[in-house]
Amino acid sequence: MLVLSRQRDESIMIGDNVQITIVDIRGDKVRLGIVAPSEIPVHRKEVYDAIQRENRKAAGVSTADLPVAASTPPAGKKRR
Repeated sequence: MLVLSRQRDESIMIGDNVQITIVDIRGDKVRLGIVAPSEIPVHRKEVYDAIQRENRKAAGVSTADLPVAASTPPAGKKRR
């Protein structure tokens, strides 16, 4: 783990396209501003963990549990 010290309004670059800026420091809380391309998802760790949990849970769903999906035409094709 890389540990850096930054003051308010100072930034850290990750690669060429992710910038993290210290926006505010209040007591034991630090507010961060993050600039990243839209194709890079940015989540708090607890939200990321919840998304991963739900994805693993959803991956266990069988096609029998999805009767509507079986009757849905492929994208771009209309039913007649």
